[in-house]
Amino acid sequence: FPQLWHVGSVRKPGTEPFPEVPGFSPSGYIKPEKKRCYEMNATDIADVIEAFAQGAADAKAAGFDGVEFHGAHGYIIDQFFWQGVNHRTDQYGGSMQNRTRFAAEIIAAARAKVGPDFPLMLRFSQWKLQDYNAQLASTPQLLEQFLTPLVEAGIDAFHASQRRYWEPEFEGSTLNLAGWTKKLTGKTAITVGSVSLDSEFTNPNQVNANPTGIDNLIERFENDEFDMVAVGRALLADATWAEKIKAEQFDQLVPYTVEAMQTLT
Repeated sequence: FPQLWHVGSVRKPGTEPFPEVPGFSPSGYIKPEKKRCYEMNATDIADVIEAFAQGAADAKAAGFDGVEFHGAHGYIIDQFFWQGVNHRTDQYGGSMQNRTRFAAEIIAAARAKVGPDFPLMLRFSQWKLQDYNAQLASTPQLLEQFLTPLVEAGIDAFHASQRRYWEPEFEGSTLNLAGWTKKLTGKTAITVGSVSLDSEFTNPNQVNANPTGIDNLIERFENDEFDMVAVGRALLADATWAEKIKAEQFDQLVPYTVEAMQTLT
């Protein structure tokens, strides 16, 4: 699947290759207290929705199996979700239902272009690059209010991003964010977040990590808490990570190093 995304206010004004193009976001904010760009008008919103939908159609035409919309980590879709930077007073701001409207309209528009048999996935998160402690939903009930319009719009799967996948999302349950998402929607759920790594990552260019936590990951997977696992840094360090996990060769996993990240540049 290709991942389709728009960074919104995360883009700094004057960024190449088109420094003259102004940035925009739901309300112009990059953080709750910091305005960076201008507020999207109705035409801007319609244009971005159409661009996402056309991107999905282009992916299908190019032969991909599906697409993922990046609605996490404080980028433009998440900027509509996040009340901290979405100060709109129209149908795209205010209530949870209104703040999910932009994403729901993207999903519905994409579904209309690609038909019923082309998988659409949404990545979402509570945390943001701008605020690790941010929350879209503080209870299972609020999470259900958040997810329901997206399901009704036609999403097939959710990629639920956490910084540490093993952490419970809400008090009173061991379920993580992907686990709650699957329980509340019945949709395919992907977990992610420091999978098999033992270090806190705030700067990927300065931290090494050793493999850890595999037993916990496998136990959760076998208990159907989630359906798939997304692996990033551990896979950069060890291209045979999945094969070793399947063969239970945990002691042969290669530790992650900063040099592994640098292979991407």
